[in-house]
Order: sequence, then structure tokens, then C-alpha cells
Amino acid sequence: MHSKTAKRCLILTATSSDLQYSSAASAPPARHQAPQHAPPRSRRALLVRPAASWLSPADRTVLWLYLLTRISIWVTAYCTRWVFPGERDAHEPGSVLAAFRQWDWSHYLNIARDGYFPGQAGPWLRGWDNREAFFPGFPLALRAVHTVVPHWEAAGLLISFVAGAVAVLALARIARSRLPGTDVDRRTVVFFLLSPCAIFLAVGYTEALFLALALPAWLAAQRHNWPLAATLTALATTVRVSGLFLAAAVAVHFFLAVRTRGDWRSLPWLVLPTLPVAVYTVYLYLHTGDWMAWNHAQERGWYRNFHAPWEAWANTWNAAFDQTYTTGYAFMCQTELVAMLVGLLLFGLLLHRRRWPEAVYIGLSLCALGTSYWYMSIPRSALLWWPLWIGLAAASLRRPWLKTAALCVATPLTTVFAVAFLSGRWAG
Repeated sequence: MHSKTAKRCLILTATSSDLQYSSAASAPPARHQAPQHAPPRSRRALLVRPAASWLSPADRTVLWLYLLTRISIWVTAYCTRWVFPGERDAHEPGSVLAAFRQWDWSHYLNIARDGYFPGQAGPWLRGWDNREAFFPGFPLALRAVHTVVPHWEAAGLLISFVAGAVAVLALARIARSRLPGTDVDRRTVVFFLLSPCAIFLAVGYTEALFLALALPAWLAAQRHNWPLAATLTALATTVRVSGLFLAAAVAVHFFLAVRTRGDWRSLPWLVLPTLPVAVYTVYLYLHTGDWMAWNHAQERGWYRNFHAPWEAWANTWNAAFDQTYTTGYAFMCQTELVAMLVGLLLFGLLLHRRRWPEAVYIGLSLCALGTSYWYMSIPRSALLWWPLWIGLAAASLRRPWLKTAALCVATPLTTVFAVAFLSGRWAG
């Protein structure tokens, strides 16, 4: 009896399943289901959807922060050209783009437009601008973009704008990998974009382009993609000598990973970042007969000859407080001293927490910056210290008051540095 009942149940179940299948096959598709023979999507939709999925909501948030701060910098530039015109008695402001033609920009422009040694010019002539002290990565990019954007300043600003967006995205993702499930990425970007020397991310300088290559390289190293990390680091080395410090940090990252994974096949890739420096050194030698032409240009133009660290500190201290220089230069020397102290504190914390790759990167940077005649451009170089901004953001998660305190100090300094640079004064 029970077997007959079970058999009838099986027959009814199979029949009902067949009926459901046939009715589902014949019924029109529901709104939330795509029809079986849906028309092919347009090529534009296929391109837009992967781009949208590539940017997470967190990525879009940090890009909005980046865009808003770019607008604020242009507002500052507009106001600066009215309040601080080139001449005190001027009745008309200068061009907005003219506010961005300051200091090192002229070197990058001359290299991109005329090359390193135009005609018979060179370090053997009096009045030489020592342009060989600047690596070729940014001038080459500037010359390439200038073929599309005919205005040199606009081309340089476009490079920094796009590169800055890439750098912000990569920085946010590095921070997110450190502390997932928090808003540390957004906090990191806020600290970074409102740091005192953030103006240099928006002008025709190398910082934005370097970070657009260095930070993705660091992301690739974290994912143990050593060929990509080495390639991006090599490109970063064409922009700034700091790429060599990054290469050393990536190498430490590699050896720490190999110690646990035991895969040495990617070891030859670590040599790649040294090739741009070698090629540039040979190029300068062929034109000057000097294997140390880059270093000698640094010495002639910016007093970057070797001094003991305590001598560099003493010389910077004297320039800051002995009233031998104008107040603008003295103030910038004071910020150099503060930036060095911040860098040393960061280096000590990284060592304490055994974050060896980051400690190598920061340590080498401090050694290079702290052994010249005096300190120069340390606040601007702090933009490249991404462990600093991630560390501040992580600390502010534990101590909420820290974010408010840091921004209250950084925001006026950011404005002062921006106005100083845009008005033609020395700003690091």
C-alpha cells in the first residue's frame, strides 16, 4: 500500500515538474529576467559597464574628493592673481595659467621644448641652468602631451591632473588593503590632499606623475606581481631619483615574500628599475664627458653636495633663525626642519612595527635629503611618503580627535603654501 502511494506521488511530482517546465518555457520572460534571445548590447554599453564595475563606490568617493580639491586650488589661483599681482601697482591681473609658471617648471619646459643640450649650450658655459639635474620622465611626457595640447602650461597641468587621479585611487586601495571594512581609504586621501605641499600635485611638477607610477607599483608588489611592480618602478625612476628608493623597498618586499613562498623566478625583474638611471647616466656622459654629471648639476645649482647630517641640520637652522635670509626663505627653512622631524618619527615608527619595506623607502629618502649642505624640498618630498598619510588615517580611527586636530593645523598651512607658490614665492 505504501509503495503504491509513493509511486503515485513520484508520478504526480514528475508530471507537475514537466508542467512547470513547459509553462516556464512558453511563458513570457519576467521583468527581472533577460529573454533567451536578447538583442546584442551596443558596443558603448559593453565598454561603459566594465569601467563602472572597475570603480567601486569607495573609488568614486575619493575621486570626488580629488575633484573638489582641484576646484579649490583653481579658486585659490584665481584669487591669488588678483590679490598678489606681479606688480604692486597693477590694475589688471595676470593670466591664471601664469600663476603655475613658477620655479622648476621652467626647467621642465626648457628640457621638453629644447632638449638637455640645445646647440652648444652646456655646463661648461657661464649662466647654465643645470637642467641635467632633472630626470627626463616628466619632460618626455610633457613633450608627448604637447603634440595634442598646444599650450605648454595646459599640457603640464593636464599631466598632473590625470596622474593625480591615478595616484589618489592607488593610495586609497593601498590603505583599504591595510584596514578593510573601515573608511581608512577616505581618511587617507583627505590627509593627503590637504597636506601642506599638496599644491605640487596640481602644478606642472613631477610629484603627481611619480606617484601615479609608484603607488600602483606598490600595489603590484603587495599582490606579488613582480614583473608589473618592477616595470612601474622603472617608469617611476625615469621621473625622479626617488624611484631607486622605491626599487630598494620593492626588493625588500620581494625577499620577505620569497622567504615564505620560496619562488625565486622573478628575481631578475628587480634589476629593471636601475636601467633608466644607467641609460640617463650614459647619455649625460656622452654629452659632457662626466660620469657624475647629474650629481654635479645638483651641487652647482642647489648646493646638494655631501655634508654630515648634523651639519645639514645646523646650516638649515641658521638659515631659519639667524635672520640672514628674507622672512619668506626663513619660514620655508623652518618648515624643512619640521618635515625632517616628522620623517624621522615616521621612520622610527616603521622600524618599531617591523614594516621593513616602507622603512627602507623612507630611510633612504631621509638619507638623501638630510645629507646636503642644507635641507631643501623635504616638505614637498613628504607628499611621496604614503605610509605617513595611511598611518595618520589609521591613528585617527582609534583617536577621532586626531583627524580634527591634524586638519586644523594642515589646512592653513596648505593655503599658505599654495598662495606662496602661486604668487611666485619660494614654497619648497
